[in-house]
Amino acid sequence: MEIHRSFTFEAAHLLPNVPPDPKCRRLHGHSFQVTVRVTGPVGEVSGWVMDFAELKAACSPIHEALDHRYLNDIPGLENPTSENIARWIWARLNGDLAGLTTVEVRETCSSGCIYRGD
Repeated sequence: MEIHRSFTFEAAHLLPNVPPDPKCRRLHGHSFQVTVRVTGPVGEVSGWVMDFAELKAACSPIHEALDHRYLNDIPGLENPTSENIARWIWARLNGDLAGLTTVEVRETCSSGCIYRGD
């Protein structure tokens, strides 16, 4: 069974490693949406894979680190593409969040990425 928790954060960034012409090279911001997915068996007694409160608690420090920040200033996010943000989030959850399967980062309603680990 798979469960998920989504959260949003507002942040500014620029992409320093792209050619000078794309708009994303300039300072801009997004309302990012992140979805973290976890799989596991449904507990016979609990009836759930994991308490959603536990999943929310695991995501809370990440939200705090990213929300209303300039992403380029965060160590590990000097080139804050959606792909790199997803890997950054994964690295902070993996090992502490049993059953982690995917981290999805959407920077717009029509653009984003899904990371499933290396």
